[in-house]
Amino acid sequence: MSFSITTAFVQQYKGNVMILSQQKGSRLRRAVRDDGDIVGKNVYFDRIGATAAVKNTTRHADTPLSNTPHSRRRASLVDYDWADLIDKLDKVKMLASMESPYAINGGNAMGRAMDDEIIDALGGNAFEGEDGSTITPLPAAQKIAVGGAGLTIAKLRSAKEILDLSDVDPDEPRYIVLGPKQVTNLLATTEVTSSDFNTVKALVAGQINAFMGFEFILSNRLLKPNGTDRLIYVWAKSGVGLGIGQEMETDIAPRKDKRNATQVYICQSLGATRVEDAKVVEIACLET
Repeated sequence: MSFSITTAFVQQYKGNVMILSQQKGSRLRRAVRDDGDIVGKNVYFDRIGATAAVKNTTRHADTPLSNTPHSRRRASLVDYDWADLIDKLDKVKMLASMESPYAINGGNAMGRAMDDEIIDALGGNAFEGEDGSTITPLPAAQKIAVGGAGLTIAKLRSAKEILDLSDVDPDEPRYIVLGPKQVTNLLATTEVTSSDFNTVKALVAGQINAFMGFEFILSNRLLKPNGTDRLIYVWAKSGVGLGIGQEMETDIAPRKDKRNATQVYICQSLGATRVEDAKVVEIACLET
């Protein structure tokens, strides 16, 4: 028996690379008001409030003035970048080219960063006033307490009612971002009717993506600030604004200061804000 025969064993390598499971890009960008390219460090969303019509009871009376209220919200641009190196000598040891997988991986990270900014805008402080210096938290009236329970049909009904009581346009797209546990809550809830339960089952199976007027968006990036309550959000599309200072840009080039290693570099600049409090509802869901 030869003890050196192992030197003749064949080592088989794949010519492609598998990217591990991860959220691929942004899931929330399409669900908010996108104001596109922005020049400057801030983007402002100007708003006008409701006024009341004046009943005309006198002939030839003076024309009444309504004094339309104006306000604005500010989003400050945040810069993100991502980079990784592929050593020149590493390339000769691999069958697969790494530039494309690295670029895809970095792009996915940028999309997740965008979702983090949007989620922070949904529930965090908004900045109001002429220069955006007034801090405005999400009002308590827009929050549904945990009530010792996860996501229930009753909480969804309450969220819909809050939007409807504020006269949010029923024709405007409405969304809910939630985690896997909240979908499980809906399947396990005892208060659903048979038709509700069948709808939720279809939702989980991927046959539909809407329920009670909300389009469902699954995310694992929602916060659990106290360790037990997951904060999820319901909103109308125009209730959250996104400004883009720099769309995601990718540059792949050699770095002479790194022994000619190939650098995959990606950058973007963006800002998000809650444009109108009445169009956003926060739901606290027990998750332990």
